[in-house]
Amino acid sequence: MRRLLSPQTAISLVVLAGLLVLLLTNFDIEWSATWDHMRSLNPWWYALAFVVYYSSFIFRGARWRILLMNAAAGDDPPTPAPSVIYCARIVHMSWFANTVTFFRVGDAFRAFAYSEDFHASFPRTVGTVLADRLIDLTLVILIMVLGISILLLQGDVDPPLLLVAVAAALLGLIVAGLVGMFVARRWMLRWLPARLAHFYERFHEGTMGSFGRFPLVFALGVLGWVAEIGRLFFVVQALGVSVAVGLLVFVPMANGLLSAVPLTPGGLGVVETGVSGLLQLELTVELAVAVALVDRSLTYLSVVFTGGISFALRQLGGKRRAAADAGTA
Repeated sequence: MRRLLSPQTAISLVVLAGLLVLLLTNFDIEWSATWDHMRSLNPWWYALAFVVYYSSFIFRGARWRILLMNAAAGDDPPTPAPSVIYCARIVHMSWFANTVTFFRVGDAFRAFAYSEDFHASFPRTVGTVLADRLIDLTLVILIMVLGISILLLQGDVDPPLLLVAVAAALLGLIVAGLVGMFVARRWMLRWLPARLAHFYERFHEGTMGSFGRFPLVFALGVLGWVAEIGRLFFVVQALGVSVAVGLLVFVPMANGLLSAVPLTPGGLGVVETGVSGLLQLELTVELAVAVALVDRSLTYLSVVFTGGISFALRQLGGKRRAAADAGTA
């Protein structure tokens, strides 16, 4: 009960309520028209959007696997390499955890699950997750700039340059943070208590040690975001909508940027408001909201459903293993 009533949770709920009120009252939306657009959904295009979206977890899992192996390159004996499917499942479950909890708890779950399954260092694994998130955010910013460039070249839609400025500031913070970690390492190890110094050493090792085989890591990250762009493309096809190429590239990146802000679980309320607002640069408000809601049925609702099943199966398997170990003890 204390957790539910914590100041952080209360603030998040207030932000969510405010965003929903903004969406429902400050926009003149004919909800019947939005519903009519959603009822016209082509199920085959929607199913293709689903498949393309879930392929992104394969690319993300493969990328994280490389980061894990980069960080463990000097282990003796060598740390067993997880499969791509295993890493994709853990990434998928971490996204589920992020959609139903506050403050990106799923990222911590990802590190905990891998360190538990492979008896790996937890702080080092946290470092690989941080590196993965930083790479992902960098790619979001770079592809966002590409989308803005396409919009400027087409000249049909005035791009929201404020988001680019925010993205550029975030990129600057990422670079400054990594440089700070590199420079401050010796100072941190000298002044921290021994136990915390060991934790930080492993965390630093996991973060900085992840940045190897970068061309392959970069390519897999790009493929993951191309799948996200493909998802939106097939969603608009399912609704029979025509959207500028620049917006098709830009909107999924804005989605990723907004959902990365840990104000609400999975960016709930934040993403819907932001995405529908961006789509209104070219679409009517009713159609923009319809596209945003259908898109979020994939990126939010489906993740809650499929991720919940995966998480439940993992927990059930863990209980069975524990019972088996107790029986053989």
